[in-house]
Amino acid sequence: MATATTIKYEPVIGLEVHVQLKTKTKAFCSCKVEFGAPANSHTCPVCLGLPGALPVLNKEVVTLAIKVGLALNCQIAHRIKFDRKNYFYPDLPKGYQITQYDGPICFDGILELPIHDASGAPRNCRVTRAHLEEDAGKSIHLEGSTLIDLNRAGTALVEIVSAPDLRSAEEAHAYLTTLKRNLSYLDVSELSMEKGSLRCDANISIKPEGAIKLGTRVEVKNMNSFKSVASAIRFEIERQTKVVSAGGTLHQETRLWDEDQLCTRAMRSKEEANDYRYFPEPDLSWFNIDRKWVEQIQSSLPELPEKRLLRFLDDYKLERGEAEFLVSERELAEFFEHAVKLYQKPRKVAAWVAGEFSHAMQERAIGVKGLKITPAALIGLMDLLDAGKLNNVTAKEVFAAMLDSGEDALAVARRLNKLIEQDSGAVDKAIIEVMLEFADKAVADYKAGKDVALGFLVGQVVRKLKGKANPKEIAPLLTKAIRG
Repeated sequence: MATATTIKYEPVIGLEVHVQLKTKTKAFCSCKVEFGAPANSHTCPVCLGLPGALPVLNKEVVTLAIKVGLALNCQIAHRIKFDRKNYFYPDLPKGYQITQYDGPICFDGILELPIHDASGAPRNCRVTRAHLEEDAGKSIHLEGSTLIDLNRAGTALVEIVSAPDLRSAEEAHAYLTTLKRNLSYLDVSELSMEKGSLRCDANISIKPEGAIKLGTRVEVKNMNSFKSVASAIRFEIERQTKVVSAGGTLHQETRLWDEDQLCTRAMRSKEEANDYRYFPEPDLSWFNIDRKWVEQIQSSLPELPEKRLLRFLDDYKLERGEAEFLVSERELAEFFEHAVKLYQKPRKVAAWVAGEFSHAMQERAIGVKGLKITPAALIGLMDLLDAGKLNNVTAKEVFAAMLDSGEDALAVARRLNKLIEQDSGAVDKAIIEVMLEFADKAVADYKAGKDVALGFLVGQVVRKLKGKANPKEIAPLLTKAIRG
C-alpha cells in the first residue's frame, strides 16, 4: 500500500484573469476612465453607490466583451443579466459588486497554447467563462492609515476564467502570454499589470497522479507579472506537496504572493459562492444580444495571431521562431508586412525587424510606434546596403542614428559621412599598408592556402578606410595584389 511519502502528486491549475476594458467611460455611469487622474476626480452618485442612483449599461462594454469571447472561441449568450455579489471592501462603496454569476456573456471557449504534449499534439486549455463586472476602487496604505481613491470604482472588467486544465507553472505562463497576445490584437485593453488593467489570480491544488477527484484549492493573489505568477505556482505546488506528504491537511484559503520573500502567505479563508449572497441586480433588466450584432463584431475582428502565424510561415517562408516573434505584437506584425510590400525579400526584412529593430525596442522599453522609423525608412536603409553604399557595420550605425532623428537613411548616411564612395587611390594605399603590416602572418597564411586569412585582411583594409568601403569589392582587389 502506498504511503503519503511515496505517492506522486500532480498539480492542477486554473487561472482567473481580470482585464480592464478600454472604454472612455465606466460600466454603468458616464464618469471618465483615466489612469493617473487626481484621486476621486472621476466619481458620481452611481459609482459612489449613493441612494437612488441607478446604473445604465455602457453598450461599448458589451461590444468589447463579445470581441474577447469570439477571440477565445467562446459561445456568446443570447440573453444576459447582471447580479449583485455582496461583500465588504473599504473601496467598494456600494457594499456589493455588479457582476455576472450564473449567466456569463461568453462561455465554453478554448485557447490553443504554443506548447505540445508527449504525443506532439498542441496543448489546449478550456475557457470556462468570460463575464462582465465592475471594478472596485483602490486602497492606498500609508504609515498608520489607508486612503481611498474611487476613480477606478465602476470601471468595466471582463473576467476570463480558465478550466483547471493546466499542469505546471510553464503551462500557466504559456496560457497567460498567449491570452495577452490575442487580446492585444483586439485593442480592448491597455493590458498593463503595472497600471492594474491586467490582473491574474491562480487557483492551485494537487492530487495523486491519475486520480479524478481534485484536491483542496488554494487561490493566490497579488502577483504583478507573469513571471511572478509562475514563481508563485511553483512555490505553492512545492508547499502543498510537502504538507500532504507529511500527513498534513490543506485548507481552502486565499494566499498572497510575497515578491520580496518569494513565498505565499495566508490572507483569509476562501469564500464559497453562498458567502457572497448572489442575487439578480434589480436595477438592471435582462439584455438580449442580437445575432446580427454578434456577426458584425465578428466581421470587424482583425486577423488573429494563430492565423497570421500560419500565413507568415506559408507566404513568407520564415523560420518558425522568426514568425512567432513577428506575430507576438500586432503593431510589429503590421510593420513587417508594410516593409515587405516595399521590399520583396521577406527573410531579409524579418532579420532586421527581429534583430536591430527589436533590440532597439527592448533597450528603450518602448513599442513600435515609439521608434522614429517607418517601414519605408527601414527599406531605404536596406536598399543602401544592397547597393554597396553601406556595409553591415555602417548600416547599423546609420540605423541607430535614424531611431533618434527620424530622418531617412540617405540623409543620415550623408550627415555622418558613412556613404561608401570608393576612392581607388585611397583603397590601393590601404591595401598596400595592410599587406606590409601583416606580411609575415596573414599574407603568408593566405599564400599558403589558408583562405580564412583573406577575411581578416579585408577587415583591416575596411578599418583603415574607416568603414567607407565595400568588403565585397575589396576582396578581389586584395587577392589580386597579394598574388601579384
